[in-house]
Amino acid sequence: TKFKTPANLKSVVDKQAVGPSTEDLTESDFPIQSFNPKVQMPFKRVPGQNPRKVEVERKRRLYLTFDIAELLASKGIDSNQLMPRHYDPDNMPPIEESKDTVFPIYLPLQVFDNDEFDCRTPEEWISLGLEPGSFDRKPVPGKALLPTDDVLGHEDPKSQELIYEWIDVGVLDYDKETDLYLVHKTDKKGLVRDEEGRPILNGGVTPEG
Repeated sequence: TKFKTPANLKSVVDKQAVGPSTEDLTESDFPIQSFNPKVQMPFKRVPGQNPRKVEVERKRRLYLTFDIAELLASKGIDSNQLMPRHYDPDNMPPIEESKDTVFPIYLPLQVFDNDEFDCRTPEEWISLGLEPGSFDRKPVPGKALLPTDDVLGHEDPKSQELIYEWIDVGVLDYDKETDLYLVHKTDKKGLVRDEEGRPILNGGVTPEG
């Protein structure tokens, strides 16, 4: 009798519905492991401690709640003022009206960069784009302080007309000599695609060059 199919099989199956799937079905050009934080814990669970996977997931959800623009704003820092601009003596505010500084910002942000407390080296960050069993390196998610106007931003990055914001990007490559990252802005769907709609792999290097 165990192998006999009931006559009302459809109604029985409908009653077993438990709702929509909890699987993440959103399309992404970033590997899953690129969102995992670095956790200093042994892979073998010690009695009395949380498993490594639980700790990684808790840190991942915690870090997703952080927004660098909001964190800077809470300290009174305007992200648009972090980039140096061309000196304009005609629009200099008088000393009496200047709230914080008398002189405009003229030093680039990377002068104050400190990587002593970075949890990963640049090469380790880039390697997060490698998936097991794949020869293609995908981009790594990140945020970059970039101008909202791409055309003017390339022509004159220090223009007074530019507005800089923290923008979601895909990190494609890293140049060790110049200590600079190559990034690409994500589209409205959060994807990193070229002009033809293809995923950008291996730092944008194609067989054609």
